[in-house]
Amino acid sequence: MDTNAPYDVFNLNCPSRAIFDRLGERWTGLVLLALDPGPRRFSELRRQVQGITQKMLTQTLRGLERDGIVERRVFPTVPVTVEYELTALGRSLCTAIDGLRAWAVAHIDEISAARAEYERAG
Repeated sequence: MDTNAPYDVFNLNCPSRAIFDRLGERWTGLVLLALDPGPRRFSELRRQVQGITQKMLTQTLRGLERDGIVERRVFPTVPVTVEYELTALGRSLCTAIDGLRAWAVAHIDEISAARAEYERAG
């Protein structure tokens, strides 16, 4: 690791830390993966990301929009239609998130076995 780099996520005041924190939030990765195939309406996202509340989906989308990762588009229909879509920045991030998803799927059996062993030993 380059300790002379201009950004250091271990430093509490570093701007990169805020982004790292956003990525570590519970719902961020799932929302990003749900948006990866293309634009989605709020209700579609809520159905796809099982367990997320309306409040948490709203907060997650607002944070991602603020960071330039998601774009919110409003269409003048009755009722108003709102779609969310990944920006170019968001699509580049999704590549990394999808790698994490693939790693989790590939190693779930090993992790489940390790958890079971831990519980037996504990």
